[in-house]
Amino acid sequence: MIHKFDVVVLGAGAAGLMCAIEAGKRGRRVALLERAERPGKKILISGGGRCNFTNIYCQPEHFLSANPHFAKSALARYTPADFIALVEKHRIPYHEKTLGQLFCDRSANEITQMLEEECRAAGVKIYLNVNIRDAQRTEEFLVRADSDQFHAPALVVATGGLSIPKLGATSFGYDLARQFGMKIQKTRPALVPLLFGAADREHYADLAGVAAEVVATLGEQRFSESMLITHRGLSGPAILQISSYWNKGKPLHIDLAPRRDVASALRDGGARNIAAARAAFQGVLPKRFATRWLDLHAPVGKGAKDTWSKQELDELERQVHEWMVVPEDTEGYGKAEVTAGGVDTDELSSKTMETSKIRGLFFIGEVVDVTGHLGGFNFQWAWASGAAAGRSV
Repeated sequence: MIHKFDVVVLGAGAAGLMCAIEAGKRGRRVALLERAERPGKKILISGGGRCNFTNIYCQPEHFLSANPHFAKSALARYTPADFIALVEKHRIPYHEKTLGQLFCDRSANEITQMLEEECRAAGVKIYLNVNIRDAQRTEEFLVRADSDQFHAPALVVATGGLSIPKLGATSFGYDLARQFGMKIQKTRPALVPLLFGAADREHYADLAGVAAEVVATLGEQRFSESMLITHRGLSGPAILQISSYWNKGKPLHIDLAPRRDVASALRDGGARNIAAARAAFQGVLPKRFATRWLDLHAPVGKGAKDTWSKQELDELERQVHEWMVVPEDTEGYGKAEVTAGGVDTDELSSKTMETSKIRGLFFIGEVVDVTGHLGGFNFQWAWASGAAAGRSV
């Protein structure tokens, strides 16, 4: 069957839904095509099922891209306050968790229902279980599915990245960009747990479940949040954040006792040995981790009753604030929350998300080389980039 529309949007995730709503509100006849059986599957699992739908402190510095300025325009024109107003219009209760992160009080399902209601009100036609075979452009765009053809002068690609393939993630958006002659910034898993190297795995894997408040540092990037030891490596917000900047072979430095002088009790007290150190470190770090870390980092060749020198104490203090870990790899796209890299922003208008090479072709959301920090920023990019395209098609 042949369908004619003003706009065809590929992908009914966060960005695609927002784009379709904004375009529909402007009187455009919109077809929203989704390969899954329902819209917004990634929205539904986000935030532990409660959807961290935005962050009230959203700023351009919370995003990484080959062009750090690209996201500024869209983010300025569709702000967290704009999405909050939509949530409040639908009377969805929400709360701030920490660091400006906003979550639904009840269920992420309320966000998807809200977006579907807005689509209906805007006259958007949503097609589910659509297996897209290809997309071409002659005088207009033609999208072929198994038994349908969709024709439109505007095509918006909101197909997401490679993260969480069990939800149906594919490379389709990148393949389409390449087909139309566009550059792609190399993709990689982001906001993803990191795997220990062999030695660290042997030393720490049995401490899985132990967590601590740390500062993780890589170059100029620093994240002060919790770290979680897993049976394979490191996770938790601080590690997920720093993972977006990590490249294979690079060391991470982790401050295990931020703003604390752990060895001060040893310097000021009587004993300067392993027993005294364990007592001091267990007051700052989880006991099992403190014991294990000391066993591996205490001054070499000292017996249980030997007194440590000031230099040895100073070195121990330095190491606790600069624990160096060289991850073997990431957990991959299966455990990554988002995909870094993507369609090169040099190919797109920062105001409209339209490609410079092909009139009427737009890329939005995760498929673009803009990746947010953990904490609602990636959803805000989806809303903002979707709105920018929807107001322009």
